[in-house]
Amino acid sequence: MAARTPNIDLYTTQTPNGIKISIALEELGLPYKVHAISFGKNEQKEPWFLEINPNGRIPAITDTFSDGKSIRLFESGSILQYLAEQYDTEYKISYPRGSREAYEVNNWLFFQNAGLGPMQGQANHFGRYAPERIEYGVNRYVNETRRLYGVLDTHLSKSASGFLVGDHISIADISTWGWVSSAAWAGVDIDEFPHLKAWEERLLQRPGVEKGRHVPSPHTIKEMLKDKDEMEKQAASARAWVQAGMKDDAKK
Repeated sequence: MAARTPNIDLYTTQTPNGIKISIALEELGLPYKVHAISFGKNEQKEPWFLEINPNGRIPAITDTFSDGKSIRLFESGSILQYLAEQYDTEYKISYPRGSREAYEVNNWLFFQNAGLGPMQGQANHFGRYAPERIEYGVNRYVNETRRLYGVLDTHLSKSASGFLVGDHISIADISTWGWVSSAAWAGVDIDEFPHLKAWEERLLQRPGVEKGRHVPSPHTIKEMLKDKDEMEKQAASARAWVQAGMKDDAKK
């Protein structure tokens, strides 16, 4: 793979999905420009952003592709695969294409993107953002999130390296870390999963994770969860734009 100079613009905000990309970029040591997207101002629905991501979600990136033309990438898993394939020539966060480890990375990458993320996201919604508390919804998604945490915990209990795949960090770890670090926000007690908790804390010691998690604003979920007033303030703010967004989407 011929090395090329990245020209990456990252469109993101402080969410578990958003910080995946900044962590990957920091782990790879790549330069990038950050554009903080304000959900409160509905910037993710503005025409200029929809040209980058037609789905109106973060994260997204643009880059200059090998043909000299601009390329847009959206969906966090797709972006992570792109960064690994295009720039990870030393396999810092990936494994050689076609290797056993590369396929195993895909297992856990899709596990997070198709399973853990959506289930934990719904646990967040019914527990924090819904206009009324619906016990069935809360229990359904919190319990499913806990089940998926159990899958990860069991897998990590058998990992000699302490990573999800192979002997070093990969985009599977990066994709999962932000969600696990926010476990309590979804109503999940991370202490129930000692191997997963140790994995979370181990990754946090990495300079790339530590720097990347604070993009585009400080990653303060742990501190917030210790302050009930601040926790409700943040939930109320998010609840307002979530409900407003749902109303706008229903009109389309």
